[in-house]
Amino acid sequence: MRAVIYEQFGARPTINSVPDPEPSEGSVVLEVRACGICRSDWHGWMGNDPDITLPHVPGHELSGVVAAIGVGVSNWKPGDRVTVPFVCGCGACPQCRSGNQQVCDQQFQPGFTHWGAFAEFVEIRYADENLVLLPDEIDFVTAASLGCRFMTSFRAVVHQGRASAGEWVAVFGCGGVGLSSILIAKALGARVVAVDIGKEKLEFARSLGADAAVLSLPETDVPSLIVEITEGGADVSIDAIGSPKAVSDSVMSLAKRGRHVQIGLMEAGESETPVSMNRIVAYELEMLGSHGMQAHRYPEMFSLIKESGLEPGQLVKNTVGLEEAGEILTQMGEFPFTGISVIDRSR
Repeated sequence: MRAVIYEQFGARPTINSVPDPEPSEGSVVLEVRACGICRSDWHGWMGNDPDITLPHVPGHELSGVVAAIGVGVSNWKPGDRVTVPFVCGCGACPQCRSGNQQVCDQQFQPGFTHWGAFAEFVEIRYADENLVLLPDEIDFVTAASLGCRFMTSFRAVVHQGRASAGEWVAVFGCGGVGLSSILIAKALGARVVAVDIGKEKLEFARSLGADAAVLSLPETDVPSLIVEITEGGADVSIDAIGSPKAVSDSVMSLAKRGRHVQIGLMEAGESETPVSMNRIVAYELEMLGSHGMQAHRYPEMFSLIKESGLEPGQLVKNTVGLEEAGEILTQMGEFPFTGISVIDRSR
C-alpha cells in the first residue's frame, strides 16, 4: 500500500510503498476513506510523543470501511462503515472497566503507538471495544473531522466543562479544536468568547456563532477584556491550542467557581506551565484535562449533531490527497490554516 512515512523526527515525510497490514487477534483492517491532518500529528512528527517509534506513519482522525477481520472479532464484518476514537481502550484494565477507555492503561493509538491512517489501509486493535458505526447521514470526510478535534471538544465542553445554556464559554485558539468547541457550546445554548492571534480565524469563529472575539496580541490584557465582555468572567474556559500564555489567560478569565479545561498539548519544554494557585483557591476554580472520548459516548455526540442541526463538516476547509499530506503536516506548527484539512484520496 501507499503511505506517508517519516524516518526521523522533523524530517520531511515521503510517500512509500509499504506492506499491507494484516489483522491480528481482536483487530480489523480498515480501508481508509478519509483522515484528518491534526496538530497532534505534528507534535508526533516533532518527536514530542514518547510512544512513537521510527519509521512511522501518522494519522489518527480516520474513517473507513472494514476490509478484513481478525480472530475473535464478533461485532464487525467487511463492508461496515466505521470510525474510531484516537484512544482505543483494551476493555480489560481498571480504567476501561469503569467506562473511561480514553485513559486506558494499555491503550492503542493509531498514528502514535502504532502506524496510522496516512495510508490506504490501517490496522485497528481492540476492534470490538472501539469501532463506531457511522450513521448513514455522516460521510467519510465529516467522520474524519470528528475523529479527534470535534469529539475531544465534545467531551471537553459537555462532559468535563459541563457547559450549559446561558453560561459564558471562553475558547482560546480557533483551530480545529477551538472551532469545534465553539460549535458545540453554541448548540448547548451557551455564549462564546473566541480568542486567537489571527484576525481571519476570529472572523471565521464569528461566522460559526461566537458572540464576541478577542485578538490576543502581546500587549493585550486578554483576561480583563473577557471579564468585561462576560460581566464577571467566563463560566468555562478552554485552552484549545496549548501554550503557557493561553493557560494563564484562561484561568485568569474565569468567574468564581469556573472550570478551566485543558485540551491543547504543550510543545517540548513548555509542559510545566505556571498558573496562579492563589486564584484557583480563592475563586474555587476547577482544573480539568480532556483526552479524547470513549467509543460508547459517540451516540450522544451523533444525537446532538442531528437534533441541533450542527454541521461539523463546515469546519473542513481543505481536502487533499496523500501527496499533499506530508507538506501540510510540516506546516502545522505555524498555524497557517483556517479550519480542518482532510485526506480523502490516496492519489
